Amino acid sequence: MSAATLHAPQNNIAHTIATDMAAVNTVIRERLHSEVSLVNQIAEYIISAGGKRIRPVLVLLVANAYGYRGTAHHELAAVVEFIHTATLLHDDVVDESSMRRGRQTANALFGNAASVLVGDFLYSRAFQMMVGLNNMRVMQILSDATNVIAEGEVLQLLNMHDPDVSQESYLKVIRSKTAKLFEAAAELGALISGASDAEVDAAGEYGRSLGTAFQLIDDVLDYAGDATAIGKNVGDDLREGKPTLPLIYLMENGTPEQRELVRNCIEQGDEQHFDAILAAITSSGALEFTRREAEIAAQRAAAAIAGLPDSQYKQSLLQLCTFAVDRNH
Repeated sequence: MSAATLHAPQNNIAHTIATDMAAVNTVIRERLHSEVSLVNQIAEYIISAGGKRIRPVLVLLVANAYGYRGTAHHELAAVVEFIHTATLLHDDVVDESSMRRGRQTANALFGNAASVLVGDFLYSRAFQMMVGLNNMRVMQILSDATNVIAEGEVLQLLNMHDPDVSQESYLKVIRSKTAKLFEAAAELGALISGASDAEVDAAGEYGRSLGTAFQLIDDVLDYAGDATAIGKNVGDDLREGKPTLPLIYLMENGTPEQRELVRNCIEQGDEQHFDAILAAITSSGALEFTRREAEIAAQRAAAAIAGLPDSQYKQSLLQLCTFAVDRNH
């Protein structure tokens, strides 16, 4: 895993924190070790798959933006990455996914049982690392985040195959399931730097809004992306019966025939009519609507850190806001 996991034009961000990311990678390698070989094998498989590493990057950028001097941000960045990786292992089992980051999912390769159990290992290892930092506020932020993420997963499960999910209900899933760990990562970076409560809250708003923007663009890419670029199968959300924002918009604004088609596809998890759904989503303006909502969230994120002193780290945080909505992967 290299510091260059953020793709162009984010390479300058990776360069800004290259030394810190190298230290985080060392922590990850050390903390992944287990006496059980299968744990090592699966954990290494999914960690080495790459990805944008946005969550640990947030810890590092925010800590540096507030002038942190120390090494605790390396440990916390690794903790956040372990928690995220654990959720990926569990998500892919629940969603019966077969492809992530351009290759087979761990559950497709090693089986569901092994993936769930190694996900549990990563969660528990993350909490061991938290305790080692001996900071109750850190523990509170991360334990609250993992609990909210679990609630978001269950809420998403309840929404599966339900064509009547509202925008409000769906956005609640995003805030819980995706944005919460972004929020926690940014809060941790501010907290360990000695930032004020107001500054920690502002960092949290930045992370929460950035995470929302990322998820909404993921929703767009599931219908308008390229499987090779995004590293998963286009149309997975429809196959899994997930009513994401483009589908919800179409249900609320489409023709009666379009709404009936979406209803049947969500209820049945039917991707056979993907082309028809895509045509309806495109003609209805659902993708443009979802992208605008992502842009609004990204603007909210940028506004939250307006009070930060100017630095290369603040500029990188602002660049992430742009990347969140302009990316194709």
